Amino acid sequence: MTFGNRPNDKTVLKDVNKRLMRMGTQSKVTASVRSGAVTLTGTLQFENQRRVMIRAANQVSGVRNVVDQMTVKPKQRADADPSRSRGV
Repeated sequence: MTFGNRPNDKTVLKDVNKRLMRMGTQSKVTASVRSGAVTLTGTLQFENQRRVMIRAANQVSGVRNVVDQMTVKPKQRADADPSRSRGV
């Protein structure tokens, strides 16, 4: 059911998910929609993916705003790897 020219939340969610999948990132991001407000949650590999994901969601017809609840996966430091001993 649509109200005026605005698609319903189910349609918006489907379109947002399609667009996010086309981004081709290895990130695990999920979307939810309520009254046209899209909430993005999950983990990104790199900080620069955040802007791309938000922009992609904003471009979908019916999206009123995007709430960013994504986090960036911490980088693993080579010296923090317990499998690498320093031979003390």
